[in-house]
Amino acid sequence: MSNLDRCRLGVLAAFSLAAMWILFPAAALAAPANPILVELFTSEGCSDCPPADAFLKALDAAQPIPGAQLIVLEEHVDYWDDQGWRDPFSSHAFTLRQSEYVERLHVKNGPYTPQMVIDGSEAFVGSDRPQAGRAFAKEIPVPKISVQISAIHIEDGKILAHLEIGAAPLKAEVFIAVALDHAESQVLKGENGGRQLQHVAVVERLDSVGKIQKGETFSKDVAIKMDHPEKQYRVIAFVQQADAGKVLGAAAAHAK
Repeated sequence: MSNLDRCRLGVLAAFSLAAMWILFPAAALAAPANPILVELFTSEGCSDCPPADAFLKALDAAQPIPGAQLIVLEEHVDYWDDQGWRDPFSSHAFTLRQSEYVERLHVKNGPYTPQMVIDGSEAFVGSDRPQAGRAFAKEIPVPKISVQISAIHIEDGKILAHLEIGAAPLKAEVFIAVALDHAESQVLKGENGGRQLQHVAVVERLDSVGKIQKGETFSKDVAIKMDHPEKQYRVIAFVQQADAGKVLGAAAAHAK
């Protein structure tokens, strides 16, 4: 492990997000931002989830990791929906996606919330800041392929965009997500009854839009339906090895 990595780990484990900018070495501050996909599997029915939701929100807003662009996704699972409160953002599709990660990454005790997955390669409790710091430090130097989102506009209740992706080092799949930029709920029942919960990058839809063979590039116009056209959205595109594998590249943009 390099001195820079040791410094990152120590700062992440011991200090607040705001302190990171001051304490990282100048070399890290000057490093180009490498995209890192941060997926949080969560539920409004889970009393352990709000601290992880707040952590994800802080990562998104502060971008406190020099050399990294943290691209966050909040994916609400549905297996808490029979515990007194139905999460309005939940989807069985996200439960299935989490289950794929659990199987591939050999997660003990099966799916749980809150669970954070970094670049499809490491999973841990979503509120564990020291573990997140270690995962970020490992991913910063990993090369990523180019992912570009352009020509974003809204038409007839859909977000339209153009994707351009550089040559893939191996066979992979291209995904695009549309996520509410921010959301909040007044929870009336269940473990979080009486709490006002805030969320960021809440995924409404996550679709596979194509596959890439080794050495190929990818170019495609995409259209994704919005459930709430009156709200603010962001678009996230990423390239991932088959079967919930390693994330090879990612990009995010706000819908206009």
